[in-house]
Amino acid sequence: MIWVDTIVQGILLGGLYALFAAGLSLVFGIMRLVNLAHGDLIVLGAFLILLAVNALGLSPFLAIFVAAPVMFVLGWALQTWVLNRVLGDDILPPLLVTFGLSVVIQNALLEGFSADSQKLSVGAIESASVALGPVTVGVMPLLTLVSAVAVIFGLNQLFYRTALGRAFRATSDDAVTAGLMGIRPQNVFAIATGIAMVVATIAALYLGIRANFDPSIGPARLIYAFEAVIIGGLGSLWGTLAGGIVIGVAQALGAAINPEWQILAGHVAFVVILLVRPRGLFPRAND
Repeated sequence: MIWVDTIVQGILLGGLYALFAAGLSLVFGIMRLVNLAHGDLIVLGAFLILLAVNALGLSPFLAIFVAAPVMFVLGWALQTWVLNRVLGDDILPPLLVTFGLSVVIQNALLEGFSADSQKLSVGAIESASVALGPVTVGVMPLLTLVSAVAVIFGLNQLFYRTALGRAFRATSDDAVTAGLMGIRPQNVFAIATGIAMVVATIAALYLGIRANFDPSIGPARLIYAFEAVIIGGLGSLWGTLAGGIVIGVAQALGAAINPEWQILAGHVAFVVILLVRPRGLFPRAND
């Protein structure tokens, strides 16, 4: 029974990793942009939520409605005035720019909030649990997984059932032809990045509730996000959820065997899956 519980806890942890990765997967799927600042933007979202909590006296679940629009505007502006200028066939300029952005965000957060660890408090729900058959799970981890499924379902509906989604797909397949049909790829990219930042804010909410955070933890969140995206298959949103769950279960099993193996087990699972399925578990057909 202990192994069943371990696997369930790993699946719940995978929901958090899927939230980390969903925005990254969306941006890569549309514009093939590898954003090295994604983890730091998640941490920025957590600090914005914290700022709204302290300034307005809101619950973190309400403060996200203040932080998310700010993050959308930030993502839109970042794509419009910075990243669109460096997109092209050469992947190096976006990598360098987003790496520099990562450094800037970390140092700005250090100046604004210091290096002290912070946490978002939501009261008794943090320690509440619910019985699911023979397994007892925490309410917050369960809510995290449900949110991850809802976010990815919502992104898929947006991607495949709306006019904006058609513009996303057209621009992703051939930006030049899409431009000839009246679509402005730069605007589409800006909206996509804005949406990715809203998703990052949702991830930031659960990150801040479940664990302490500080300005330096962004790169570690980025690694988990990258691994989830690559395991799932580049550009596949449901694959990203599967990738997050794979990492979460691997870490839970590793920790059950030896607590020191938790992080290592996730990375080992990543390497093993790449050896077996180099394009990930659910690669897009046109990749």
